[in-house]
Amino acid sequence: MKSEKQKKVVLITGCSSGFGLLSSIHLAQRGYEVVATMRNLAKRGALDEAIERHKLSLTVYQLDVTDIKSIEACLKDISGKYGHLDVLVNNAGYGIGGFFEDLSDKEYRDQMETNFFGVLNMIRLSLPLLRKSSSAKIINISSVAGLTATPGMGAYNTSKWALEGFSESLRQELSLFGFQVLLIEPGPYPTEVFTTNTRFAEKAMDPESPNYEYTQKLYKKYLARNETLKSDPNEIAKLIESLIVAKNPPFRNVIGPTAGLRYYFRRFFPWRLNEWLVKKVIFG
Repeated sequence: MKSEKQKKVVLITGCSSGFGLLSSIHLAQRGYEVVATMRNLAKRGALDEAIERHKLSLTVYQLDVTDIKSIEACLKDISGKYGHLDVLVNNAGYGIGGFFEDLSDKEYRDQMETNFFGVLNMIRLSLPLLRKSSSAKIINISSVAGLTATPGMGAYNTSKWALEGFSESLRQELSLFGFQVLLIEPGPYPTEVFTTNTRFAEKAMDPESPNYEYTQKLYKKYLARNETLKSDPNEIAKLIESLIVAKNPPFRNVIGPTAGLRYYFRRFFPWRLNEWLVKKVIFG
């Protein structure tokens, strides 16, 4: 365990499930001052159970990354309690499925509001507290979907590609002040990202949609894959800690049994071959 002087204050968004939940538990067990946040406190049951079971000391806050007032309230309390923030982990997000033709403007914009602009909100408002740290780090949870796109998940891909470009630019800007901006790009893990945290465009489920047949194939493929995944989502929690403690960690961190392969194909193989493989795997 770390001494009081060594403890780092870590704020994590989206802690009701998945990577956020596991990371908050892991870091609290390792002695960090964890501020675990979530949009809906009614979903804190799994986190509370872990806190009780492991006798953890961590703080839980309501925070909606699309609600400026909720972010400000949380950061005000952190400022009063700790006086600074060492690490911001932007994890909150969801995916919406559906072909572009079936996505409404609102559905597309809502995806961007949470996955992209939510990150901007968190960073913009957290910077004053991060500047009070001697070794501030911002860790953005992206996805291999931010490096290579697939049909039927265009809105999600767009949000993660935007996050990639923003993070690259921000890293160079904040490095002038000693900050480190880091990306984690997971492949598929058996979390709620493809179940309870995935939404489908309303029109995508309409049998009258010209894309209905393909959307159904896509949805069944994702569900089947999620049930057979053997990867351990705790790997992300451990990676986050390793990035926190490392003096000069890598900027991009592709992780997961299939993520590296997908990234390799996208980067080094001709586009036509990559496109053929994606279509073959998803639609058979």
